[in-house]
Amino acid sequence: MAKPMHATPNLDELETGPWPSFVTGLKRLAKDNDMIVDLMGQLETSYQTKFGYWKGGTVGVVGYGGGVIPRFTELKDENGSPRFPEAAEFHTLRIQPPAGMHYTSDLLRQLSDAWLETGGSGLVAFHGQSGDIMFQGIKTENVQKAFDKFNEMGFDLGGAGPALRTSMSCVGAARCEMSCYDEARALRTVINNNLDDMHRPSLPYKFKFKFSGCPNDCMNAIQRSDMATIGTWRDSIRADEKLARDWYAAHSMEDTINMVE
Repeated sequence: MAKPMHATPNLDELETGPWPSFVTGLKRLAKDNDMIVDLMGQLETSYQTKFGYWKGGTVGVVGYGGGVIPRFTELKDENGSPRFPEAAEFHTLRIQPPAGMHYTSDLLRQLSDAWLETGGSGLVAFHGQSGDIMFQGIKTENVQKAFDKFNEMGFDLGGAGPALRTSMSCVGAARCEMSCYDEARALRTVINNNLDDMHRPSLPYKFKFKFSGCPNDCMNAIQRSDMATIGTWRDSIRADEKLARDWYAAHSMEDTINMVE
């Protein structure tokens, strides 16, 4: 680490509880990354003043109107210079993941390496609530370079702003016995046919699809989307009462609840 850590007494307090803290992860990244050192300095200032210092702007890649979340610092000194210059620009790239979140561990490593190689801050978080892969922390000059690298790997930008968002599907038919339809295919069909509304925002507000394969709604489609698609039986449910009674005799109510959840 070339840059010394800033004093962060408020952030340090968040590591004292019984649960893992994001602060510990940031400190780990900060050992090799000056951008994270200054990010923690700005965050500590926000905790002290109870004021947020990020503002938006316009940052994008060639041919796209969305997919990048711009963040510029408003925390300046008396000369108008950023107090934490290495984190003065801390943009986010939103990348579309595979439907159903199907990754190999090797691919995850490739994504993380590509982010670092093109000037990214490191893996701060991975998935957002909309389904996008969230690569957080990169300067304006490196945004196009990072996108080009991901695009060469076969990935595309997701939705940001007043646009169609990337959307999510449960793992569904690939691994789950509760699945009632092909969730991944449904997601890709809907998104691919409406891709222009994601890449070139034209809506008055964001719009989300989510696809759950059964009424358990593992994707929280009802709570977290504008149009929920939830699989149900196409016919009356048929049950083998004897098989059910035999199973229950060998198990418990707790097992029954766990199977449903």
